[in-house]
Amino acid sequence: MTDRREVITRGDCPPAAELAPGVLLRLFATGTLGARGLTTGTATFRPGAELPYHRHPFSEVVTVVAGRAEILVEGRRYRVGPYDALHLPAGTAHLVRNPSAETPAVLLSAFASDTPTREGVTADFPVQDREATDAGCPEHLTRFAAAPVYELAARAFFRDLFARRFGAHGVCGGYGLFEPGASLPCHIHGYDESITIVTGQAICQVAGREYELSGCGTACIPTGRPHRFLNRSREPMAMIWVYAGDEPDRTLVDPGYCEGVLPLESLRAALEAGK
Repeated sequence: MTDRREVITRGDCPPAAELAPGVLLRLFATGTLGARGLTTGTATFRPGAELPYHRHPFSEVVTVVAGRAEILVEGRRYRVGPYDALHLPAGTAHLVRNPSAETPAVLLSAFASDTPTREGVTADFPVQDREATDAGCPEHLTRFAAAPVYELAARAFFRDLFARRFGAHGVCGGYGLFEPGASLPCHIHGYDESITIVTGQAICQVAGREYELSGCGTACIPTGRPHRFLNRSREPMAMIWVYAGDEPDRTLVDPGYCEGVLPLESLRAALEAGK
C-alpha cells in the first residue's frame, strides 16, 4: 500500500521539451510527477522530423500511436506502424524519424526509470532493412498484428507487447481494447502503472474517485492503489498500459475499494494479514 495519490495528465498537455527540430515531447508519468520506476510520454514528430542517434542507460520501449516511423538500431532499420512496439535495451544506440512528408507521427515512449537521461551518439552505422528481429539482435520488435490476443475480462481484449520474456528489464506493457460496457475488476499492483487512452473514452476509477480520459490522457497509478478502467460509452475504448516491472502482475480486491465504499485502511490490514 502507498499514501501516494494517482496523477492524471491530459494528452494535449503543454510540451515539456523539443528534443530535436520538429520533435515535441509530452510527459505523462515521471519522477517529477510522482512516478517511481518509470517514465512515459509521447513524442510528436512533424513530417520529416528526426531524432538523431542516442542511447539511454535503461530499457526504453517505443510504441507507435499514430502515423508511421522508421527506427534505426545501430543501422538496423525497422519500419513500424500503429501499436508496433520496439524494445531497446540499455546502451543500445538508436535513431527515430518520421518518413512521411505530410503526416505527423506520434510515438509513446516508456522508460524503466523515473529520471530519464539521453546521451547523443556519433556513429556511422551501415543501414540494413529489417522486417523483424532475431536472436542476434539486442532489440525486440513486437508486431501488433502478430501479438496473441487474450480476454482479460469479459469483452476486454489484451495483447502483451513488451516484457521480460521479450528482453525488457524493469518495464512491461501492452494494448487493451474494451468493447462498450467492458471493465476490469478492481485490482492493485506491486509497482507503479501508467495507462494512456489511445482510442475512445475511458472511466478511470481510483479509490473512490472517477476520471474521464481520452486523447492520450494518462493515469499514473502508484503501487498498491486500488483502481480499474471501464468503458461506459457506446464505442470501443483502447489503452496502452505500462508497468514498472518485468512482467504483468495484479491482485484482485473487493470492488468497494475502487468505488470508495470500503476504507483503504481495511485493505491495508487485509494485505498485511495475507488475506
